Amino acid sequence: MLKTKELYEIYKKFPVITTDTRNLPPHSIFFALKGEKFDGNEFAGKAVESGCEFAVVDNAKYANNKQIILVDNVLKSLQELANYHRKQFNIPIFAITGTNGKTTTKELISSVLAKKFKTHYTKGNLNNHIGVPITLLSMPFDTEIAIIEMGANHPKEIEFLCKIAEPTHGLITNIGKAHIQGFGSFEGVIKTKSELYQHLIKNGGIIFYNSDNEILRKLEKTRKTETYGTKNADILGFEVSAEPFLAIKWTTQPDKTIEPLWSGKDRHIQTQLIGSYNFENVLAAISVGVHFQIDKSLIKQALEEYKSTNNRSQYQKTEANDLILDAYNANPSSMSAALDNFSKIQSDSKMVILGDMLELGEISENEHFNILKKVETANIKNAIFVGEIFFKLCSKSSAYISFKKWTECAEFLIQNKPHNKLILIKGSRGIQLEKIIPHL
Repeated sequence: MLKTKELYEIYKKFPVITTDTRNLPPHSIFFALKGEKFDGNEFAGKAVESGCEFAVVDNAKYANNKQIILVDNVLKSLQELANYHRKQFNIPIFAITGTNGKTTTKELISSVLAKKFKTHYTKGNLNNHIGVPITLLSMPFDTEIAIIEMGANHPKEIEFLCKIAEPTHGLITNIGKAHIQGFGSFEGVIKTKSELYQHLIKNGGIIFYNSDNEILRKLEKTRKTETYGTKNADILGFEVSAEPFLAIKWTTQPDKTIEPLWSGKDRHIQTQLIGSYNFENVLAAISVGVHFQIDKSLIKQALEEYKSTNNRSQYQKTEANDLILDAYNANPSSMSAALDNFSKIQSDSKMVILGDMLELGEISENEHFNILKKVETANIKNAIFVGEIFFKLCSKSSAYISFKKWTECAEFLIQNKPHNKLILIKGSRGIQLEKIIPHL
């Protein structure tokens, strides 16, 4: 059995890790992970034949040549190797978690920090017990700062990821109702997300937090903080507009009556992000930039250049309509915020297409009912709902059109294509609402 230190010597020569037989780069190391319906050990030979330098397995049956390395547990070996690699760096490791906005905040912070440092950050949604190790192991040896996104859907997961990544700085975007099914309760969500704070406090790290957020303010118990918000914060900001793109002003000075502190050209940022709900994400990135002494003009440039391309707060124009696409994920707090923002936008012809919010457990039906009432209160007459839960609730009333699946919705849109509308599209990833875009 090969030990972590010995495996690391091999990794230094071939620092490309893969766990997917559909992606086998030459001279990489294949880690044969197991899943509910597959055993990566079975593909170790194929990986080597396809160009991998080595394959790591935990079944001796498949360790049949010198290029196949046997360990006790492949997943544990991957995680320990990632932590060993992380320990070789004496650099800031910035961890980000939260219910909503963590991916956007990660990308905004990365864009700002990249103006001064050689940065490395989580790609896509590689933010779990496999994704975090892969992110760390893809960190080049000349990295000056790393931004690691951490997701969680059950207790103790953030604590475990912190043991692997050992962050020195951290930020919780917010804490809302999501993955209740895995956490058991909203209190379980709070406890799990706060594990990042606990790690940083224990290890003398620095916590960044929104001082307007009462939950985060109560959780924070250290003097090593950097705060941002609309009042009583190190970085102060306010929203200028969001119709539909967010513009803000900010300052490091607390006296709002001194106009020059707010009106300088570098203090006004016109983003390409949709929605007021991105205000705190942008302010967080400013806070991090100021902390790491990045020039105000570069902070502004980074935030104004950033454009979402991942179905999050994304504006898209089709031949027939204008779309606000936010279909990567959804939970009660993010859905409510999206609707609040949408209701503020001035337009004579608005429409929403909303999908189910998944993994809410026993509170699911009640939270979906609340969203239906919110749409009704907002007086949005053109509304389509997609998913089993919304369909069940809508079937009790003839007020709204509803479908169980996106395919049924697409068929309807082919026959009843909307024109000249501003359309909000939001739902959990599993509903696949992005697939209806060709019909809009």
